Formats: sequence, structure tokens, C-alpha cells
Amino acid sequence: MSIAELDQTARSILIENDQGGYTVPTKGLYPYQWNWDSVFVALGFATFDQDRAWREIEMLFEGQWHDGMVPHILFRKDDPSYFPGPSVWGTSGGQIPSSGHSQPPVAATVIRDLVEADTSGRSEDRAAALFPNLMAWHRWFLAYRDPEGEGLLAVIHPWESGRDNLPDWDDALRAVEVKDIGPYERKDTSHVDPAMRPHKEDYDRYLSIMAACRKVGWDPAEVARTCPFFVADPGVTFIFLRACRDLLVLAERLGKDTDADEIRGWITRLERGAKILWQDNLQAHVALDRRSGKHTNGISSASFLALYAGLADQQTLTALCGHFDRISDKVRYLMPSYDPDHESYEPLRYWRGPVWAMINYMIARGFAEIGDGVRADKLRRDTASLIETNGFAEYFSPETGAGAGGGTFSWTAAIWLTWASPTRVKQAA
Repeated sequence: MSIAELDQTARSILIENDQGGYTVPTKGLYPYQWNWDSVFVALGFATFDQDRAWREIEMLFEGQWHDGMVPHILFRKDDPSYFPGPSVWGTSGGQIPSSGHSQPPVAATVIRDLVEADTSGRSEDRAAALFPNLMAWHRWFLAYRDPEGEGLLAVIHPWESGRDNLPDWDDALRAVEVKDIGPYERKDTSHVDPAMRPHKEDYDRYLSIMAACRKVGWDPAEVARTCPFFVADPGVTFIFLRACRDLLVLAERLGKDTDADEIRGWITRLERGAKILWQDNLQAHVALDRRSGKHTNGISSASFLALYAGLADQQTLTALCGHFDRISDKVRYLMPSYDPDHESYEPLRYWRGPVWAMINYMIARGFAEIGDGVRADKLRRDTASLIETNGFAEYFSPETGAGAGGGTFSWTAAIWLTWASPTRVKQAA
């Protein structure tokens, strides 16, 4: 397939997965609106339909809870092909049935991108309308995922991280008592090879965490205090720190001086907190189980998001460049979601090894912003090659390039259109 044909296929995937203003990640496996999926999808739409890009994000915020949280799934219809659906979650925090926790908050970054890419200036009004929602969501994260004010964000569920079965969650999950769950039937393994999905014992604990949160009515303060799973995540922390920096730019652009001062305080707090996640023995930022007090022992793709978050001190930069080059020598395609030298690495099981296009995009952006065009371009070329060879899969093997998970995947198509396509590179030159 030619580059022009791939460009058209990517646009067609977004249009075909459009459900009338919001986009499903892929039909069948994921039949609802997912939080960070939608925001990345907006970048793809923006390459050919600016209005539709904004509508994607605006519809996501229609599901914002009264306390400021933006859920990770909006159940705009009850589709029996997906489990766990709205009746299992048992939430009542917003106007649309939803899951009970959030997902990595990339929205402020993408909204800034949309504003700055629109030379007409019309996007600024839409950003201004969403700005209070962004502030409320960021305040929610700081209040209920960093209740001690240390500057590092925890997740209450592996799904909240967006990286569901990452090896970093293994020990914390094993400490979760399996209880208060009845018989259930998973739907994901009817769409995708079970060898590419989390194990049943993982799902038992996923549902047990949900049951514990239902018991306290999904009250965010009680969830933070009592949830059996509470792990500080470098992925969410770094994405949030970057989003705060971009939200500050928006605040300054919109003349929100008081909000800008508040955001500067958040950034200082988060820069301080990131140091708690640094482990000298690994020379990387890693997860920290807030219940046990133990750091994890592996390097995930999220460790490379430090540069994207603006943490480019010499120690971090030197370490990440070393890890980048070491891992590049181990696999054919970057960036595996987990260190291939780690015993828990699995090249085709969801987040235990595969390459994800939107993670590559964020990592590459971080390298580009510190002036390392060589490593940034390596990530872009690898991502382009994976898609050219194996289509718009959910994720890919870092060893063979084989596509895995869902097919005709929206955010893979979006990342192709906004960054990986050689057409886009020529336009940016």
C-alpha cells in the first residue's frame, strides 16, 4: 500500500469508528468512548477536520463528573459485547454512565496543540470554553491521586494508568484480596487471542478493586484512603506534568492570571515529586506502591516520558539515552512497553512488551524538544515501518513487528496522520 493509500485508510478508520461526534477505539473489542483514546484521536481528525477534532474532546468532557473527574470510559449505550459494563461499575458521578476512575490526562496538551495549529484564531474560543473543565480535572487529580501533596500521582486501578497489565502492577495486584465478585464472562478474549490479553487472575483482582470502590460509593477521598491498590505511576505523573505545563500556556494566553499562578504551584510540586520515583540502581523513574512503600524493579516505556514532562536534567538525560540505545540493540522496533532485559517482558501480551504508537509519539516529542532529533526520528521511522508493514493494529511486537490486539485502531490511525506518515513529515519540513 502506498503512503497516499495509507493516509486515506487512516482517515477512513477515524470516519468509520465515528459514532456521531465521538470515536470508539475499534469496533467490537472497545465499543465505547475511551478517555485518552479520544484525545489522541482528536489529533488525527485535526489533520483534515478541525471542527470534528474539537467535537471529540468536547463530547469527552460531557461525561465529566461533578467533582471534576473525567472517566476513562463513557457508556453512551449499553453494549452487551463489552465487560465490565455500566451495571458492574455502579457509578453516579456524572450525566453519562461511566467507569469510576480516570485515565492519563493528555487533554490540555492536545488542546494547546489544536489552538496553536489553528492560524484563524477560532480555536481559542473553544479552548476558553473548556478551560474551567481542565482546571477542575487537574485539581481532582492533585486532590485525590496525590492526597499527601508530594507531587506524584497514584492510580487506584491498573486501568487508570492506561497500561493495564504492566509488570509494575504485579506485586501490588497480588496483594489485592480476591473477594466480592461473582461469576463473570470476559468478552475481550472472544475478540482477541487470549495470549495477547491479561490473565484471568489479573481480571479477578481488577474486579475486586472495583468492588472495594463500589463499597464506598466511589467517593474519591475514601477511595484514595481505602482502595487496596494505590500505586504512584511515572506514566500518569509525567503526562500530567506535561499537561500542566501546557495548561499554563493556555492560562497565560487566555489571560487567566490567578489560574496561572495556581498551575505554577502544581508544576513545582510535581517536579519535586518526580525525584521520589527515581531509583539510582536502575537509573530511571519507576512506579512506587504507596501501600507497601516499595519501588518496582523494571523500566517501562513510561520511564522515557520524563523528557516529555520537561525533566531534562543531565542525570536523567544521560540515563535515558543509555537505556534507549541499549534497548534499541535488543529489539527490532522501538519502544517496547517494558524492558526486554526484564524477566517479566512478553513481546505480545498487551502492556508487558509490545510497541504502542501513541507512546512512541510522546517519547519522540520529548527527545525532539531537547534537541535529540536522531532518537526522535528513530521512533518515528520505527512507528511508520510498523504501520506500513502490519497495518493499523492496536499494538505491535517489538521483535517481529506483528500487529496484535484490535485492528483498524483509531489512535494508531491518528498517530499516523499527525506524526508518523511521511506525508506529515514533508508538510512539517
